[in-house]
Amino acid sequence: MVPETMRAVQLVGHGGLEMLEYREDVAVPSPAEGEVLVEVTACGMNNTDVWVRQGAYGTETDAASVSTWRRGRSTLQFPRIQGTDTVGRIVAVGPGVDDHRIGQRVMVDFSIYNRPEGDESLADIDYIGHGRDGGYAEYTAVPTENAHPVDTLISDAELATFCCAYLTGEHMLDRVRLTEGERVLITGASGGVGSGLIQLVRARGALPYAVTSRGKQDAVRDIGAEGVVLRGEGDLVEQTLEVTGGAPVDVVADLVAGPMFNDLLRILRPEGRYTTSGAIAGPVVELDLRTMYLKQLELHGSSQGTRTAFRRLKSYIERGDIRPLLHGTYRLSEFHRAQEEFMSKGYVGNLVIVPDAKWDEFGAPHAA
Repeated sequence: MVPETMRAVQLVGHGGLEMLEYREDVAVPSPAEGEVLVEVTACGMNNTDVWVRQGAYGTETDAASVSTWRRGRSTLQFPRIQGTDTVGRIVAVGPGVDDHRIGQRVMVDFSIYNRPEGDESLADIDYIGHGRDGGYAEYTAVPTENAHPVDTLISDAELATFCCAYLTGEHMLDRVRLTEGERVLITGASGGVGSGLIQLVRARGALPYAVTSRGKQDAVRDIGAEGVVLRGEGDLVEQTLEVTGGAPVDVVADLVAGPMFNDLLRILRPEGRYTTSGAIAGPVVELDLRTMYLKQLELHGSSQGTRTAFRRLKSYIERGDIRPLLHGTYRLSEFHRAQEEFMSKGYVGNLVIVPDAKWDEFGAPHAA
């Protein structure tokens, strides 16, 4: 029996953590035509939700301006339930959806493509948790095509570590056409996208090298990094040459940017490729265009991923080619504390929110 109200965390405006309100009286959504209602069992955290809360995306003319992810044409409305990496079970369906779907365990593709199947352009893309309510709640309604059954024995909390981070990483590698045997330098390698990239690079038969901070080097090696460069400890270019044994770097997958940006371009071989989906150390960078054009470099911006990339990610999960990196779980009612830890970046992997009702008497999330 689906209740009329639910517990959820609502974003009520741009600003600090006080803009995230935990409520127990939010109406349970009714699935519209072509939609399913998912009872949420886990939802992963991500940087995009933090930046949207902060309004940190700026505009093309004012980098410091308060703006959300869609910048000047935002689909964000307050209050909004954020949360992209939703895992759960279908408990109801809307008109036009076969009720055989009820009971399916699903992972939600969070992308709102706004384009028909077969059109891989992401020019009009939006996402669940921004353009419509997401998974920081006990229930969420999503288009039926976004709710994908997944054949895996891993727990729901583990499954919730993949979607946003790994789909973002997979699309980054698609953008630069990564092939077997190539070398990739990954910045921010201990975070959700970065640690996912290490595994995704390996899944393609390429060689990942990680840039991370001291204390995390062993962890990223365990994930699969071929070698580790310590950020802020010496010359980045020289360290990278030493770690690769002088071998060229074909691709830089950058999640950090900031002051190291130009060094990352210096590290690339001639005709190398740079791809970015984040800028946690600073979005406004200095670029010497001569480095770019004299070395004939490619620079690629990347955000989210295509339907094809999602299906590939799902196959990696089901085959066991990639593994979840679950650092910790929090109750939905502990959301502020969870996001504080998330922003601290003092861990490796991902954090996941689990609705309070899905915890057992021993204080652990229910198994899948």
